[in-house]
Amino acid sequence: MLHDISGRALSRRSLLGLAGIGVSAAALTACSGPSTTATAASASSSASGGPSFTGVTPAKSISFWSNHPGGSQAVTQSIIDAFKKQSGITVKLVTAGSSYEDVAQKFQSAQAGGQLPDLVVLSDVWWFRYFMQDSIIPLGNVLKAAGLSLSDYRPGLVADYQYKGEQWAVPWARSTPLFYYNKSHFKAAGLPDRAPATWAEFAAWGPRLMAVKAATKAKYAYEVPALADYAGWTLQNILWGYGGGWSKKDSFDITCDSAASIAALQVVADSVRRSKWAGVASTAAIDDLAAGACSSTIESTGSLVGVQKAVGSRFEVGVGNLPGGPAATRPVCPTGGCGVGIPKGIDKSRQLAAAKFIAFLTNPQNTVTFSGATGYLPVRTSADTSGLLAKNPLIGTAISQLDVIRTQDWARVFMPGADQEMAKSVAAIVSQGAEVSTTMKALRTTLEGIYTSQVKPHLG
Repeated sequence: MLHDISGRALSRRSLLGLAGIGVSAAALTACSGPSTTATAASASSSASGGPSFTGVTPAKSISFWSNHPGGSQAVTQSIIDAFKKQSGITVKLVTAGSSYEDVAQKFQSAQAGGQLPDLVVLSDVWWFRYFMQDSIIPLGNVLKAAGLSLSDYRPGLVADYQYKGEQWAVPWARSTPLFYYNKSHFKAAGLPDRAPATWAEFAAWGPRLMAVKAATKAKYAYEVPALADYAGWTLQNILWGYGGGWSKKDSFDITCDSAASIAALQVVADSVRRSKWAGVASTAAIDDLAAGACSSTIESTGSLVGVQKAVGSRFEVGVGNLPGGPAATRPVCPTGGCGVGIPKGIDKSRQLAAAKFIAFLTNPQNTVTFSGATGYLPVRTSADTSGLLAKNPLIGTAISQLDVIRTQDWARVFMPGADQEMAKSVAAIVSQGAEVSTTMKALRTTLEGIYTSQVKPHLG
């Protein structure tokens, strides 16, 4: 559905934090700009690899908590069945909710006395909270004991789960944003059959697509993805393209109010409110694309298979890499999706069995099987994707974009509730016409308050 920008309130997902997300006004106004750049490399000398697994025998039965991202329950179960035949280890696949937030709430409840899983889905914006809560283990030693090396995994995806020299999760259902467009609409507007190279180029294309909307029946040339779920994630693309960001790379230094960040977000605001060739999705922008209500949007690569099925033969879907900006054309694509991690506080035999299952779940063959069933990206560099590409050539574009990915801004993925604060601020700008600079300065104050009260005390 399309978003009426005149007055719709921003919907919010349930927020969970270490001790709640709220930050007092006093804390917000008292904090100064934090500067923390404890990267994995700088902290590697203190890394231990986690507990030792010398002499440990893997358990014969474990549980795996998942929300089945991308409708993956059936394909995951088939991989589990194959693992049982190979290893003799039984894996019970538990539906821990329908979203990453559901899994997080169930996992946090289990910390207080419930039955912990042996393996759990860790999304991009949740795993660091588990690290701060000391509820997951570093994986170095257990992966070594399971015979799994991460050298064959795509480096950018592995790096997403690194902090203080430790590896905290392994990539599994991984995605990036992708530019989707209706080829028929682009042809009607006389545009090239490709994604725009830059946002400036697309600003020239937007009016041309609007000029033919009587024929295409599209309401907008482009639809900004739903803000509550996607603003913090997808807008990193244009922020980086303009030389800005929510925070400096691999740092908690907040930069959402820098001149470059303000310039990038002004482009977004102008496309919606001034030029009016862009709208804002209220739910899933990809559904509006499939319905022909918009000519293009940005959505997860995990939506590729689903949108192709939804469109059928009505029109041809085109995809391309994300547009760049005046400061950078690559890498300007953020990573996304989830990995899997192992809880602390369970028997080592179960932790080792979980690691062995991780190795099987994400091996070169199974990562291709999983990708073909869901649209998520193969996480192994040695994966043979020729069969995937033969069946669905568009997946090749998504895979090639993995060569130009960038790990996400720490302000978005490491700070509890920050993603939703970003969404609220962007909604104020594009839906209510709030001034960009003032809104971003207020967001910076909020984010610094979150860092000071909820992150810094747990960094040691």
